[in-house]
Amino acid sequence: MATPVLAADDVSVHRRGLPILEGLSLSVPVGSRTLVQGPSGAGKSTLFSVLGLLEPPDGGRVLVDGTDTSKLSERRRARLRRDTIGVVFQDFQLVPDLTARENALLPQHHGGNRDEAWVDELLGALAIADRADRYPATLSNGEKQRVAIARALANQPDVILADEPTGQLDPETTDCLTNVLFDVQHRTESALVIISHDQSLEGLFDRTLTLRAGDTVAPR
Repeated sequence: MATPVLAADDVSVHRRGLPILEGLSLSVPVGSRTLVQGPSGAGKSTLFSVLGLLEPPDGGRVLVDGTDTSKLSERRRARLRRDTIGVVFQDFQLVPDLTARENALLPQHHGGNRDEAWVDELLGALAIADRADRYPATLSNGEKQRVAIARALANQPDVILADEPTGQLDPETTDCLTNVLFDVQHRTESALVIISHDQSLEGLFDRTLTLRAGDTVAPR
């Protein structure tokens, strides 16, 4: 069996003594599409942070291509995140004084492969090439989300990890963005993990996992 590109092994996270995630395990196969759903308070945002190597779990392990990230220094963990996991934040987290194109190029400027032609291709595929020189304050939420996706894909990561990518979008924009995201994911052969409460996304993925009170992920 092939090594999962991303996996959580018996992961636990506590806040003020209360369990947010408890004994959670999941694996993400290479090139797969995984949807993680769950009610508010189930720990979805915490799971996003842990899988994205943005915070370490209190217990258990997160493995990237079989590498136990708990054994890495923060510097090596950050490098692994930059090179392997493309993260799309719910609130976009674009740099306000950089243009859309400059935001998308940031991962390459921070040490990835310099391939500006690839980023320009992404902006075109995401239908925002004509917004490349505009600043975030002048973009719609849908356009900001597309810039965030282009940034996440700038280094052609092994995994695209997105937190509520359709949460601020209308149904028409959601359909368009999902189709584009699937197309780019297919072209880059990345694995895709979307963490969302959006019921309209069901049926579009290889599998849907349901997070229940932070302690089980049940496939369906």
